[in-house]
Amino acid sequence: MGLTGYYLIAGIMFVVGWIVSSRLKSKFNEYSQIGLRNGLSGREIAEKMLADNGIYNVRVLSVPGQLSDHYNPSDRTVNLSPDVYEGRSVSAAAVAAHECGHAVQHARAYSMLTFRSAIVPFVNISSQLSQWIILAGLGFLIGRANPTILLVGIALFAVTTLFTIITLPVEYDASNRALKWLEESHMTTTAEHDMAADALKWAARTYVVAAISSVATLLYYILLFMNSRDRN
Repeated sequence: MGLTGYYLIAGIMFVVGWIVSSRLKSKFNEYSQIGLRNGLSGREIAEKMLADNGIYNVRVLSVPGQLSDHYNPSDRTVNLSPDVYEGRSVSAAAVAAHECGHAVQHARAYSMLTFRSAIVPFVNISSQLSQWIILAGLGFLIGRANPTILLVGIALFAVTTLFTIITLPVEYDASNRALKWLEESHMTTTAEHDMAADALKWAARTYVVAAISSVATLLYYILLFMNSRDRN
C-alpha cells in the first residue's frame, strides 16, 4: 500500500478543506460589508460580553493578520485581528463574541476546554515527532519496516487526532454562547443574528474537516500497521 493511500486521503481532504475555507472567507467578506445597527466595534462587543459575564481580568487586544482571532487562556487575552477589533460589522461582532465565548468557558471551567488545554504540551510533541516516527516504522528512513516503531508513531498521531476531536465541542460551545449572548443582550437584530450564526457555522466546519481528516489518516495508519504485522 505504501503512502499511496495517505496521499489519496490527504488530497481529498485538501480539496474539501479548500472548499470550506473558501466558503468561510466568502461569508466573512460578505458579512463584513454589513454594518451593525448599534454601531459598536468588535472591541466594544468583546468588552461588553466579558463585562456582562462578570469577567474583568481578560484583556481585548489587536493582533496582526486576517482570521487570526483567538483566545489565549495562558495570559487571559482575547486577540482580535484588525478587521474584527476595529470593524463595526456583523462579521466583527460574530468573531469577537465567539472568542469571548472561549473566555467565558475558561471562567466557568468548561471541562472540554480544560481537557484540551491540559493536553496541549503532549500535542506539541506528538505533532512534531509522529510523522517522522511513522515514516521510520514504514521503512522509509531506516531501510526496512518496523511494526513496533510504526505503532509508537501511530500512538503519537492519535494524540493529535484526539485534540482535533476535542476541539469540536469547544468551538461549537463557544459559538453557542456567543450567539445566545448576542440575542439576549440585543446586540444584533434578527437578521444580523442569522448572518452571525451563518458565519460561525462555516467557521466551525473548518474544524470538522480537520477532525475528519485526522481520523481518516489515523485509521489508514492503523491499517498499515495491521498489514505490516501480518507480513511479519
